[in-house]
Amino acid sequence: MPGPILHMGATVLCAHGGQAIPTVPSPVVFVSGMPIATIAAPYAIAGCAFVPPGGNGPCVTGQWVMGSQFVLSQGQPVAIMTGVSVCAPTGTPMVPVQAQTLVLAT
Repeated sequence: MPGPILHMGATVLCAHGGQAIPTVPSPVVFVSGMPIATIAAPYAIAGCAFVPPGGNGPCVTGQWVMGSQFVLSQGQPVAIMTGVSVCAPTGTPMVPVQAQTLVLAT
């Protein structure tokens, strides 16, 4: 399914409201003047509110497991809003809230 490409300026949260930021954006592809994210690099998550007693929280990192099927950067699929992700150690998804809308990928 097509979706906007995620970039450094995109707002991505963990399922519990923590801010997720790509750790290694692509240095060769830019949208809206900012580098894009690929599924190869993990996201760092800060501010996750999920702290169960004796449980598996809060979210610390996130990883896209499915991104664009046809658009690559440096041989890696680009991360898109409609992609599939998972946070560690909770196993919940990351939620893209806002991204640029000019460049879509499938």
